Amino acid sequence: MTAWRGFGSDNHAGVHPEVLASIVSANEGHAHAYGADPWTEAATADIQALVGFDTQIAFVWNGTGGNVVGLAASCRTWEAVICADTAHINCDECAAPEHIAGVKLVPVATPDGKLTPELVEPYLTGFGFEHSAQPRVISVSQASELGTLYTADDLRALAEVAHCHGMVLHVDGARIANAAVGLGCSLASITADAGVDVLTLGGTKNGMLAGEAVVLFGDAQTDDLPYMRKQSAQLASKMRFVSAQFSAMYGTDLWQRCASHANAMATRLADGAKERGVRIAHPVLANEVFALLPNERTAELAARFHFYTWTADAEPGHSLVRWVTSWDTQVDEVDALLGEL
Repeated sequence: MTAWRGFGSDNHAGVHPEVLASIVSANEGHAHAYGADPWTEAATADIQALVGFDTQIAFVWNGTGGNVVGLAASCRTWEAVICADTAHINCDECAAPEHIAGVKLVPVATPDGKLTPELVEPYLTGFGFEHSAQPRVISVSQASELGTLYTADDLRALAEVAHCHGMVLHVDGARIANAAVGLGCSLASITADAGVDVLTLGGTKNGMLAGEAVVLFGDAQTDDLPYMRKQSAQLASKMRFVSAQFSAMYGTDLWQRCASHANAMATRLADGAKERGVRIAHPVLANEVFALLPNERTAELAARFHFYTWTADAEPGHSLVRWVTSWDTQVDEVDALLGEL
């Protein structure tokens, strides 16, 4: 095996040593399967301490599974989910929400990856009309796929629109730790306190090995959740090894430490790139940087530094690329890319 490091995705990074230690610690003796173990009980309490105790939590294997289970818990099969056209559920989940949860996705064009009440309102139609899929969920990504963030006020405004129409607000929180650190706020302030009903709480992108959590708030809780998780093939038999990671991450300040470092490296990269004449397409608020590079250099740099082209020929002679920093990104790695720029 040849080790390499780059800026392609925070999914490329390894597992934080404290998370690995939690898995090793859980690997003592036997424990009941499917979540009937003390690690799952402890991890549930750890998450509730951060986002609120009026919650129902189900641990799943991955982000797509978390989104599918969360949406299935919120929708019936004749209902629709309104999301940004760039949303992960729309672009990167192989139609899993449609196929497994049976919902209709309604993508909305956005200038910066973020939904607003004004963008959503035209799609809130067809209520009570049997020939139309019924709008049921507004789904947002935190951080968005373009690295932009929803403030507590942004979420509160969307929640108000959703609740006025008998709908729910879902947050795909794959990078919610980076968002909270970038906003300088608590997890509760951008979830329960902002009126969020359903959350996919991420961990893998921030230093965990595998696992996400579906969190249902208040009236969104349902007795059906365990069955939806099982039917979606997201119920881990040896659940303790997923749950132990969540206690390591969210039962301590590790989630903040990992996200703070990743965000700082993205800021260093973006600021350094701008000093070298590179245009940054979107504000850098978390751990993603979108930059415009000359086409003649893009392939060469991508081969060396392992990043992806987001949009080829986004502007004449230039491609939009995405750099993602991680919990383990090193200063010298950032500076090496800056040196080439």
